[in-house]
Amino acid sequence: MKLFFNPLLFFLIIFLFENSAYSLSNYRIKEICQNKQKKSNCIKNLKFKKLNLLKGNKIEIPVIPFKR
Repeated sequence: MKLFFNPLLFFLIIFLFENSAYSLSNYRIKEICQNKQKKSNCIKNLKFKKLNLLKGNKIEIPVIPFKR
């Protein structure tokens, strides 16, 4: 029974979360870009990345190094 249940649970989880991509809401995008110097350019870039993410395309995410 355990040999049947584990693979079944594994495949169920894979199929449920296969196409889920969490992107920013429009409110959150405006909130992030509120303090930027070029607000409209920031909003345009984030909305473009959101659209690409929802389509399933790869997006580039900048990594900011941690400074001590």
